[in-house]
Amino acid sequence: MALRRVAVLLAVLLMAGCGGAPPAPSVAVGAAPDAASTLLAHLYAAALRSYGSPAHVEQSADPLTDLDTGEVEVVPGFTGRLLTRFDPNATARAAAQVYRSMISSLPEGIGAGDYAQSAEDKPALAVTEATAGAWGRRDVAALVQHCPGLTVGKVVGDRSPAAVATCRLPSAVEFPDASALVGALRSGRIDAAWTSSAVPETPDDVVVLSDRTSAILAENVVPLYRRNELNERQVLSLNEIAGELDTGSLADMLGKVASGTDPGAVAEEWLAAHPLGR
Repeated sequence: MALRRVAVLLAVLLMAGCGGAPPAPSVAVGAAPDAASTLLAHLYAAALRSYGSPAHVEQSADPLTDLDTGEVEVVPGFTGRLLTRFDPNATARAAAQVYRSMISSLPEGIGAGDYAQSAEDKPALAVTEATAGAWGRRDVAALVQHCPGLTVGKVVGDRSPAAVATCRLPSAVEFPDASALVGALRSGRIDAAWTSSAVPETPDDVVVLSDRTSAILAENVVPLYRRNELNERQVLSLNEIAGELDTGSLADMLGKVASGTDPGAVAEEWLAAHPLGR
């Protein structure tokens, strides 16, 4: 009889084990091939994991399409680029306005997390110290005042807006790499060079102009996700990034990725230094 009771107890325990809740599915975070998208995807995946949700990164040529079809649940992006994709005729340029307009333009079923007010990667214009001194200002408003006859350059493949506020710029002269671009700026072949607000390093004799009047479209870090597929805790984990990430940290991480460090390791290292949920 005792043996029978033991056998019944074991059977009950086995049935209870077999009937346990299945493990939570891993949240797929989509990433485009470029370094910034890949890094941010790993950052959001790490944030999800820090809140107890399995998550992984999936590379794709067009993660936004994958988000729309449900192949991924989260996609990182930048507010201005997302707004341009979903509403090419939008006129907003300042960070908060761009974010609000972007939310209004999102396809049905897609939501946006909080945007990182202190973390951006938008086109920026650089000039020499001599030019900044001659203009008397270190803001793009000075460039607008000296618009006629300006020549600008960029690295092949980089983004270069056609206008800065009221200044319509000529087509940018293209250079094979950043070294050649800076050389042309120093020699006077071009007056200004397109760079990024999140560029890892800037030469000492080059000034990246600020943009206090939002003359250039804002590009703040933001996550998109499929509505009704993430729970409140998962959305909270994405939103936590907005309060911790800044442009300096983004530039530093992109520099490490450019030097060959695995983007997943870079993201985990940053998150360890900036624990979420505090």
